[in-house]
Amino acid sequence: MKREFVIKSIDSAPDGAPYVVVSLTSIKDLKEGTQNPQSPFGSPKVMGFSNMNDMMKDLNKMLSGMGGMGMQSGVTQLKLEMHEYKELSLSVGDKVFLELTKAESLGV
Repeated sequence: MKREFVIKSIDSAPDGAPYVVVSLTSIKDLKEGTQNPQSPFGSPKVMGFSNMNDMMKDLNKMLSGMGGMGMQSGVTQLKLEMHEYKELSLSVGDKVFLELTKAESLGV
């Protein structure tokens, strides 16, 4: 199976290790207009609250990505070692292909 993606962001390792996290979004999502049509990479969303009770009620939505925080839906993330990242010379906005194949198992 081969799928086409666009690089949404490239972040350094949260623990300072020598790798980067590449976030991908599918071409299909971009074409369907699930993100901001003016920017193919989306834009941050801000949730407003009138009081503390509203904030606590909507906290779960915020943490699940509905408010632009946390893991975003429709995003695939890959962890690449620094030499792989430099070899590929990736940048935000590049089109990439991800191919998955199942290994043939021989014997038991």
